[in-house]
Amino acid sequence: MIYKEHTLIKKGEIPEKAFAELVKFASYEENYKYLDIARGGTALRLKNYVGTIVTKDGTTIEILPKIYGSEDDATSTKQTLLKMLKTLKKSPFKNINKASLETTSTNILEIFIAMFLEELTALIKKGIKADYIETADNLYFLKGKIKLNKQVSNNLLHKERFFVEYDEYTTNRAENRLIKTTLNKLYQVSTSTKNQQRLREFIFMFDNTDISHDIKNDFKKCKIDRSMLHYQMIMQWCSIFLNNHSFSPYKGNDVAYALLFDMNLLFESYVAHFFKKTYQNREIKTQDRQYKLVESHNLFQLKPDIVMDKNIVLDTKWKLINQESKNYDLSQSDLYQVYAYGKKYTAKDVYLVYPKTKEFQSSLDIALAYDESLNIHILCFDCLNIEKNSYVI
Repeated sequence: MIYKEHTLIKKGEIPEKAFAELVKFASYEENYKYLDIARGGTALRLKNYVGTIVTKDGTTIEILPKIYGSEDDATSTKQTLLKMLKTLKKSPFKNINKASLETTSTNILEIFIAMFLEELTALIKKGIKADYIETADNLYFLKGKIKLNKQVSNNLLHKERFFVEYDEYTTNRAENRLIKTTLNKLYQVSTSTKNQQRLREFIFMFDNTDISHDIKNDFKKCKIDRSMLHYQMIMQWCSIFLNNHSFSPYKGNDVAYALLFDMNLLFESYVAHFFKKTYQNREIKTQDRQYKLVESHNLFQLKPDIVMDKNIVLDTKWKLINQESKNYDLSQSDLYQVYAYGKKYTAKDVYLVYPKTKEFQSSLDIALAYDESLNIHILCFDCLNIEKNSYVI
């Protein structure tokens, strides 16, 4: 079932058991940012997080962003969402290709699973990594070296056994255990016949590899050196699927799976990517940490989204504003924030970037003056038709 951010999931629209699971999920204080209970428990209100939630009864709920121009077109909305994800740093989404963008008739989770499987296919072609791993075991034959202390404590009454330690050449290393665990987890939540078939095939390929019984520790053991570079991307996928590293870890186990993304972060990344690509001859930094708000006591780190040419500051806001409203529905706190940026960076111009909506069709023609030395500009960013964005900065 498909919903848009900031809308309601009403009781009766989804299976009763699934709704009950989501209510429990929403009851955790840590999950309030994703959805909350509304209308006396008869509805759940979605927030500004998008992605997918799979309940334990198999109900899959897709949450899509509100992208102007594609309100009634789930396919183009998903394509735009995937393009946004593609701009995220240190994530496997940067490998989203044209084929992925054209398969948006299926739900987002299945698209991600298919991408994971494609990455795994490439890895297997290059070779599953095996290694000599130190192993201790109580055997009926001598192998390696005897551990005397263990031999005495374990085999005093079993003279036929040998407690030994030896090196075994095996694929049962941390990276492969994490892959096997990811495959098993995805097989439980996938509803795609094609993906399930491929997951079974890969699980069989890792038949001699254990699942991970300590995911956190196994991730610490992963060593992506020169001989393991082909594992780098698949480990990022495993991290997302196993550790809920969707930039939004959630609390509890009341749902089978959730993969959720903060639209504020996606919009910020998408806009920054556009400016870097469009203004390649300009010096552009993102998330600059050059200044503190209170320098004398090293307090309150300033972190503007984009800084151009050292003294032009842009900040993105995934919020709705209205050109017809008296104050454009601008947030006073947002104006204070970019004012602080402007003063610290000795800027003459600061910019707030908002998404295009029905009520906000174009950038404001006139700059708003804080004072004689600092102006604020309100920019309109078209997420659907990114190539149509044009600014004089």
